[in-house]
Amino acid sequence: MSGKGSDNTNSSEVRKDRVVTTVEGLPINEPFATQRVGQNGPLLMQDSSLIELLAHFNRERIPERNPHAHGSGAFGYFEVTDDITDICGSAMFSEIGKKTRCLTRFSTVGGEKGSADTARDPRGFSTKFYTEEGNLDWVYNNTPIFFIRDPAKFPHFIHTQKRNPQTNTKDANMFWDFLTTPENQVCIHQVMILFSDRGTPANYRQMNGYSGHTYKWSNKKGDWYYVQVHIKSNQGIKNLTNEEAVKIAGEDPDYCQKDLFENIEKGNAPTWSVYIQTMTEQESKRLPFSVFDLTKVWPHKQFPLRRVGKLVLNENPQNYFAQVEQAAFAPSNTVPYQEASADPVLQSRLFAYSDAHRYRLGPNFNQIPVNCPYASKFFHPAIRDGPMNVNGNFGAEPNYLATTNQYQFVQKDRPIQQHQEVWTGPATPFHWATSPGDADYVQARDLYRKVLAAQPGQQKNLAHNVGVHVANARPDIQKRVFEMFARVDKQLATDIKSECDAASSELRSKL
Repeated sequence: MSGKGSDNTNSSEVRKDRVVTTVEGLPINEPFATQRVGQNGPLLMQDSSLIELLAHFNRERIPERNPHAHGSGAFGYFEVTDDITDICGSAMFSEIGKKTRCLTRFSTVGGEKGSADTARDPRGFSTKFYTEEGNLDWVYNNTPIFFIRDPAKFPHFIHTQKRNPQTNTKDANMFWDFLTTPENQVCIHQVMILFSDRGTPANYRQMNGYSGHTYKWSNKKGDWYYVQVHIKSNQGIKNLTNEEAVKIAGEDPDYCQKDLFENIEKGNAPTWSVYIQTMTEQESKRLPFSVFDLTKVWPHKQFPLRRVGKLVLNENPQNYFAQVEQAAFAPSNTVPYQEASADPVLQSRLFAYSDAHRYRLGPNFNQIPVNCPYASKFFHPAIRDGPMNVNGNFGAEPNYLATTNQYQFVQKDRPIQQHQEVWTGPATPFHWATSPGDADYVQARDLYRKVLAAQPGQQKNLAHNVGVHVANARPDIQKRVFEMFARVDKQLATDIKSECDAASSELRSKL
């Protein structure tokens, strides 16, 4: 593991003599004096220092992420605590005690960059590992499932969580219209998690992270497994009630950012234990749901958690923009022996995330220090040029695979994909809508009747949180919400309606 400040993620270019200059290095005589015609006349275009300052100021913001715009980050390390080389041959797991430097970014999903930390929203939990085999990104969330399993629905879903195109305000009608559409009710399990108190974590230190998607990991003998990853907080889980979250959002919208930074600053480094669930291909064929279904969890009794290591965040960024805002995470950033599965939403993310960074940061975003694979280095003769190329552009190296040069390729030493799943069939348009019957309601019902029932007050809080939110929607959409939750549990639907009626009455009294 690289020590603090010894890698490209923590570089600084401040002159040792601290002389202030233009971007070309010309020393500036006086910072606030501007060149004018006399004391009171107009400015002169020849004042290049002023023009440079203003022009750069106009360009200092980059496009915010869409989604996951609002986030916080910290550096640390992953340490192997248990041997899993029988499951995965990646170098980062090669021996117990091995440490790999990493960066983790936490975020909300739907809100803009200036939104509140405590908004009711899933939380992103993305980690970049700087391994000797390349940068590995685990682009996870704090919930083990998601709202959709059709990737084409993702832009539609995110739009409904953002602002109405006419009013430019958050819109409960848009929000609930999408979720209660019969073909989209596959979302029900995730909606119940979102509207439980787990939808408003108290801070980033006291929440878990989950891969959600199924991945494929292989060992060096060629055996492969379906895998899901769980990152469990060692600080315990702590959530806010709806009213607590709303109050903090108004008083201190950067509450979780401050909590993370201040705890690390005073030496209270948060840690998480990392576990995996594994499944063979044969076991996957006996599941009552698809192993590629992002809306389902794997039963722990059938697929128990197996510990891998621990994640420690012990180092705050030195500059937020350089090291967090410019950090680029993508599930396509992987290492040998860790592959994507055929999960269609994951497959779409393999393109969408890297492409978002090419738009937001430029095609050479991997050269930005926080994204640079410094532990393995980057070499590809055909990936050249483009805006903001700052790594020397491979010098005189030919910009193609030249027959006169020698190149090394390692795929022949680790054939992974060829002997795994074999897919045959025609190109088929498939809409993976809500299943007939109650198949997509089983796990949601278990969450309500078993998990939340065992936690005092949580069933009541779920009904309250949904009710006060849907009170802002049209009556016809409210009716669809009640009907959707009645398929989970009739008492839950009754309680939501009561909370909605009470909240609607309060809203009318304020008019």
